[in-house]
Amino acid sequence: MLFILMLALLFTLLPTSVYADTVSASLDKTTTTENEVVQLTLRADFTNTGDGPDLSSLQRDFEVLGKSQTSQFSFNLGTNKALSYWVVSLMPKSVGTFEIPPIKIGDHQSQPLKLIVKNSPQLLDANGNPPVIVKISVSELNPYLQQEVVLSVKLYTSVTLQNANRSVPTHPDLVIERLTDDQMDYQTVNGTQYQVLIRDYLVFPQRSGELSIPPQTLQAMINTSTGRRMIKVQSEAINLQVLPIPASYPTDTWLPSKQVSISTALTKTSDKPRVGDTLIWTINIDAKGALPEQIPPLDFNSTRSYKLYPKPAQFSSQKTINGVTGKQVISVEVVPTDKGVISLPDVSITYWNTNKRAVHTVSAKTKGLDIAPLPMGSKLSNETTENKKLSEPLPPQTRSVAPISLAKKQLEDTNNVDTPKSIDVALSHKNSGFSWRDYTIFGLLIVSAAMLASWTFIWFKRKQQTPTEEAVPTLQEFAPLSSSDEKSAYRNLIACCRNSDLTQLRSHLLEWARHRWGDSEIRTIDDIKRLSSSVLITQLLMEAELMMYSNNTSHQWQGDALADALEEYSTGEAKQTQESQLKSLYPNF
Repeated sequence: MLFILMLALLFTLLPTSVYADTVSASLDKTTTTENEVVQLTLRADFTNTGDGPDLSSLQRDFEVLGKSQTSQFSFNLGTNKALSYWVVSLMPKSVGTFEIPPIKIGDHQSQPLKLIVKNSPQLLDANGNPPVIVKISVSELNPYLQQEVVLSVKLYTSVTLQNANRSVPTHPDLVIERLTDDQMDYQTVNGTQYQVLIRDYLVFPQRSGELSIPPQTLQAMINTSTGRRMIKVQSEAINLQVLPIPASYPTDTWLPSKQVSISTALTKTSDKPRVGDTLIWTINIDAKGALPEQIPPLDFNSTRSYKLYPKPAQFSSQKTINGVTGKQVISVEVVPTDKGVISLPDVSITYWNTNKRAVHTVSAKTKGLDIAPLPMGSKLSNETTENKKLSEPLPPQTRSVAPISLAKKQLEDTNNVDTPKSIDVALSHKNSGFSWRDYTIFGLLIVSAAMLASWTFIWFKRKQQTPTEEAVPTLQEFAPLSSSDEKSAYRNLIACCRNSDLTQLRSHLLEWARHRWGDSEIRTIDDIKRLSSSVLITQLLMEAELMMYSNNTSHQWQGDALADALEEYSTGEAKQTQESQLKSLYPNF
């Protein structure tokens, strides 16, 4: 017995190098159920562990949920020993019997292990209710094409969730976006108190027919009486029966909405707006249950009384728990070209009322403003009134009966004390006849007239004798054309209009017109209006002239309309507008 004790003591005091370096592996359980977490513990009895355990061989049958590491050191009679531990959380991917393959750490590896995974019973509480429930619902099961549908996803939980992962509804034929932030509520279902998390989405179907919203899923970790466990729950699918556009819908711009409202206002930029000034026409459109991009565009046409310059519409949306309201704000610059009360057209939109399932049309009128004529017109009328007053006969004279010129002379000489004598002398001289000085002046005038007539006669004769002398310069010599032909002048004019260069418009117009009709016909832009015989070109030229001489510079001249009119005039073919070329049934999102 004494020998055995001494032998055991000897082995205890041996250096640590006698023990072999090993890797050991163990499981906290050899039999488990699906969705339960298994702990795999790895131990290395050496210091050179490299990058730690290689877990790539586990990924085929398990999900690696986490990994932690600890180290231990011991010292005994001058020797030391290092131990490294790794704890790996694993989730089996399916039911069955699995082998934990050898795990390599450094230059060593562990022995394989066996794990049995069984089907897990459904988790139910004391009331027979599951700890987690997912439900989905929609506001409309039979919507029309592109009609708003509110999708509500409700998550019922009676336990604390860890590492929760929720799915997001998707479908290739549905436009889906978040509506509002998550809402919190509490409900009691069959005796179990649930916390309810509500998440709402906006759904717009993009084709008619049956569309299925897939089930919504949740995967999370929960704590049970047997330990941590992963659960996976899902809702039921919902089928939508999407209705097509009704055959009775009258327009090509399809707009499904609960209600559409329009408001307009015409504001002035000066206290007394006149012809050529700029007015601002603001149009506000609200469509409940529709995105702002779904609101159809409006057409703006100028008339003889005004010109319209619309700006790009501003889009916005207002979201509540009841749905979305799309908003468009359109600003149009209005330039009146005629005096009087300006009358703008009504703004109308046709839409499909999804509440009443019928066609509705909403309109809005704009209150007009009184437009004064140009200041030039009032100035001319004042001058006409003053000239009329001057041409009327003077009222009867009450004091002096002397001629007007004599009375004026008398007023100029009021400071002279001898004024009465001067007047008498002047009258006596005028009554005494012509003096020698008067005869001398008269004679000199006759001689000068004779010399002037002689010089004129001689110059006229010389002019007839030398017909090769230079004549009066022509318009081409006085103002030569800068372009070689009508085609190049026309290109320069169109480029000027496309660039909206109002400062160079007059010169390019006259350049092109002189090539086309000749210098004898063209002097001003009015000659172009007369010779072109185009009402549209005349109106556009009047508009450009108004903006040339207007004092209000709040708007910018746009020359595309004039360029289009000139091209139609030159080619003789009507030019299609962009609206007539591009007509689409569905709006872009």
